[in-house]
Amino acid sequence: MEYKMQVKGLNLYYGSAQALYDVSLAVQPNSIVALIGPSGCGKSTFLKTLNRMNDLVKGVRINGEITLDGEDLYKADMDIVNLRKRVGMVFQRPNPFPMSIYDNIAYGPRIHGLNNKAELDRIVEKSLTGAALWDEVKDRLSASAMGLSGGQQQRLCIARVLAVEPEVVLMDEPCSALDPISTMKIEELITELKEKYTIVMVTHNMQQAARVSDYTAFFLNGKLMEHDFTNIIFTKPSNKKTEDYITGRFG
Repeated sequence: MEYKMQVKGLNLYYGSAQALYDVSLAVQPNSIVALIGPSGCGKSTFLKTLNRMNDLVKGVRINGEITLDGEDLYKADMDIVNLRKRVGMVFQRPNPFPMSIYDNIAYGPRIHGLNNKAELDRIVEKSLTGAALWDEVKDRLSASAMGLSGGQQQRLCIARVLAVEPEVVLMDEPCSALDPISTMKIEELITELKEKYTIVMVTHNMQQAARVSDYTAFFLNGKLMEHDFTNIIFTKPSNKKTEDYITGRFG
């Protein structure tokens, strides 16, 4: 079977403190993988290894293997800029740039050398449409992105990731700062995006994981305890600790 991403024997250290222990996980193409577990168990740390965001943290050491379409992400000559284009990241809190809606979306393509106005216009419309935001903002593209609601800002950030045509989209609790209606819109969007992208998302919301993901991975104390189809994880998990967490006995 061809996996989109594959992690084998991943260990991660912050200085002398170990944060991830021997994590192995394979990600199917065009699937949604939810990472669940209590706070501080390594979910977000693991997520950031998938596009080397942890490179930005001082003192981080990693061993093990992570591949994207079979290519080693941590090889010496890996083009990090291109990697983060292929594996985009949506953060927990919306983080639009303090510029216009249009310029937020055009930012990535411009960084990668695209300056053709007609092509940028096409990408902006396509990306905002893909993030279910075009109809709400098409008449105010020159307005500041900071004036959008929280839910709109998060969809803008998703559109900004889509603008550089990634293959994988990482999401770190994308709905945690949003109200229920905005959360529902983001969940619907995530489900639609699966047709074109592979998605790995961290969530603390058990219902959200059950609603949107195809696979669920349960982390505890830096270890991957269990990884399976979401319906199996939520109905007949093989690990007692997974069952305890899902049923609310701890976490």
